[in-house]
Amino acid sequence: MKVKVISRSTDEFTRERSQDLQRVFRNFDPSLRSQEKAVEYVRALNAAKLDKIFARPFIGAMDGHRDSIKCMAKNPNYLKAIFSGSDDGDIRLWDIASRRTVCQFPGHQGAVQGLTVSTYGSILVSCGSDCTVRLWNVPDANLADSDNLSDNSAKPVAVYVWKNAFRAVDHQWDGDLFATAGAQVDIWNHNRSQPVNTFDWGADTTISVRFNPGEPNILATSANDRSITLYDLRMSSPARKVIMRTKTNSIAWNPMEPMNFTAANEDCNCYSYDARKLEEAKCVHKDHVSAVMDIDFSPTGREFVTGSYDRTVRIFQYNGGHSREIYHTKRMQRVFCVKYSCDASYVISGSDDTNLRLWKAKASEQLGVVLPRERKKHEYLEAVKNRYKHLPEVKRIVRHRHLPRPVYKAANLRRTMIEAERRKEQRRKAHSAPGSIVTEPVRKRRIIKEVE
Repeated sequence: MKVKVISRSTDEFTRERSQDLQRVFRNFDPSLRSQEKAVEYVRALNAAKLDKIFARPFIGAMDGHRDSIKCMAKNPNYLKAIFSGSDDGDIRLWDIASRRTVCQFPGHQGAVQGLTVSTYGSILVSCGSDCTVRLWNVPDANLADSDNLSDNSAKPVAVYVWKNAFRAVDHQWDGDLFATAGAQVDIWNHNRSQPVNTFDWGADTTISVRFNPGEPNILATSANDRSITLYDLRMSSPARKVIMRTKTNSIAWNPMEPMNFTAANEDCNCYSYDARKLEEAKCVHKDHVSAVMDIDFSPTGREFVTGSYDRTVRIFQYNGGHSREIYHTKRMQRVFCVKYSCDASYVISGSDDTNLRLWKAKASEQLGVVLPRERKKHEYLEAVKNRYKHLPEVKRIVRHRHLPRPVYKAANLRRTMIEAERRKEQRRKAHSAPGSIVTEPVRKRRIIKEVE
């Protein structure tokens, strides 16, 4: 009698090394695996719940300043470094890994209003309300590893005194120029004690300035007259200006799409614009309940972080109307400046309570060394969550955030006011002649006019 035996080679299921994953042969035919979707849904639900359990975004605080922190700057040449400037004129270089001060830069007699670092990380430029611009040599990265950290203080390479106080400064990408904002926009060279160019459009103070990362000769500014202005260094006059209903506190260009920028506004919202089409915003980012003070894009260009007067830090998708994350602590006061780390893993915030705070960009991310199998597991759970995120139970768990009571109450009040305004608009339209009242979308409503 002939007996048929199902046999397979040992090479097919034998691991080459003990660390390798065991080979498992599965038949993915849906008719044989009728419960596959139900199993994946339960996995997505559990993954969403586990994310909430392991969400510990706050890493630590860095204290040392004696007054509120008004500005920060990243060193593009050194991943662990962050500069901060405060109202008492103190500038510090911090090592994020050890959360200690590496170096101090004394000299300013008033509040430090702006900090920026050259593209290659060699020169730090600071400006303040004492009408001076100071250039400093950035200390060597190895200084952070030394034991004697607190006694390191630097002396300025150059001090340029000017006629008016400064509000902001930004360095040109891959160039020797930097721009200061104050009574007007001044363009400086490292080796010149006076501005090489000056732009002026209107009589109000300019409060923020940002160079475009893709086109080094383009810069955007915002001013107290509620305007956002685009300048081109190759032209003798400003290029374009858009006037909004409320003031813009800060501007950030998207590093991956350099034609787009996002403006942090006094009306609690952020507005994303295409620089080529300023008559309407591309997207309105809502959720804050007080003025948005600062904004910074992630190096990936997919997200940006905002800090607000309502004492919270929020992270938004670049094209999302609502924040995906909110960070707050009991002791954190009004947030004046925020920055993404150069590897997009961390967020640093500076606030009125003299502290810098370090947060994880992804609240439930596992710190430290992650094994390949763990990484695969995290990626799989993330993919399963994304697949079922539209279902009510998963959506509810993923979206839920605990809010401080003042923020929660202010959000409810703001929602009530917006709803009342909408109902009023509907009634006015219903009792008017057809076509006499045109409802403008929110993306256009906050813009008064565009000037060229």
